[in-house]
Amino acid sequence: MHKLSLLGILAVMLLTLSCNGSDPQPVIVADIFSDQATDGDIAFDPVLQSFTITNGPETLFFGIDDSDQNLPEYRAFLDFPLDGSTGGEVIPINARIVSATLEVFINEVSFAPIVPTLLDLVSYPINGLRVEDFDSFPLMSQSLDFFAADLGTIVSIDVTPLMQEAQRLGVPDFQVRFVLDFETDVGFVGIEDLPFDPSTAPLLTVRYVPR
Repeated sequence: MHKLSLLGILAVMLLTLSCNGSDPQPVIVADIFSDQATDGDIAFDPVLQSFTITNGPETLFFGIDDSDQNLPEYRAFLDFPLDGSTGGEVIPINARIVSATLEVFINEVSFAPIVPTLLDLVSYPINGLRVEDFDSFPLMSQSLDFFAADLGTIVSIDVTPLMQEAQRLGVPDFQVRFVLDFETDVGFVGIEDLPFDPSTAPLLTVRYVPR
């Protein structure tokens, strides 16, 4: 009887382990559009030493406008609320990020066939960009290239490391800045940001596991 009892306990333990192994935590996919009113760009004029801030434009620019004799440099900013504050999906603060992808529709690529770019994880006020946001220290950065062939297409960018860092920091918004790589001085890119056209609006897709 004692032997049968031990065998029964062992069988239950094996069944429990088997069930746990076949029922992993589900991966949830969340799509979050940028908050167009909080998106924007900043242009710096090196001749006049002045900044022009544009909040909520329908096209965000970054890079150097080679058609302007003052050669202003633009930097573009996107804001993706993670807490559902704009009616979008919520990323739980304790979720484990599996992957994250940023999609943007490119409606201008000028002055260079390849535009080396830095994508910075940043933090700025949701009520409007400030001059200091143009050159604020990034929380994390990654590099990528835009190409002339990207004109009129949606470009998908793997931003998993940036999203994982944003999650680690516990920030309520995933905010990024597009900057022309410091090793180049030419190239100009436009990102479409029409709030009434979700087919081309900037989109953050996050795959995560709840904890």
